[in-house]
Amino acid sequence: MGISVEVDPATVRPVHLDLVTLIVADYDAAIDFFTNVLGFELAVDTPSLTNDGRPKRWVEVRPPGGATGLLLAQADGERQRAAVGEQMAGRVGFFLRVDDFDEAHQRMRAAGVQFVGDVRHEPYGSVVVFVDCEGNRWDLLGPRP
Repeated sequence: MGISVEVDPATVRPVHLDLVTLIVADYDAAIDFFTNVLGFELAVDTPSLTNDGRPKRWVEVRPPGGATGLLLAQADGERQRAAVGEQMAGRVGFFLRVDDFDEAHQRMRAAGVQFVGDVRHEPYGSVVVFVDCEGNRWDLLGPRP
C-alpha cells in the first residue's frame, strides 16, 4: 500500500538531510573515532533526557563543511545494544567521500582502521570498504574521475 502524490518541483523549497542516527556502545569512544580518526567535527555534546526522563547526551558529529551529520546515540536497552554495529545488517550503509583518497586511506590505516578488501577504481571514483568503531561498514570514496 503506497502513497502517490504529485509534487511540482518548482514549488518545493530546498531541504537537506540534517542527521542520521548511529547507535553506539559508548559516546566517548565513538566521539574519539569520528573526530580523531575520521576528522569529523564535534558539533554538539550536551546533556539531554530520554523520553521517560533518564539522563543521556545529545551528540552530533559532522564532516568538516558537511550539511549532514551523525547523531551518536548510546544504546539504551537490549534491543538497541543488539543493533550496535548491525544497523545495516552487514551491508555498507554509510559513504564517506574525500577529496584526497590516498591521504585519507593512509591516515586511516595508520590509525588502525580495519579495511575490508582492496582499493578498487570504479567509474564513480576510488573505493574501499572500512569498518567503524562499532563494526558498521562504510565506503571510503575518492573523487569522481
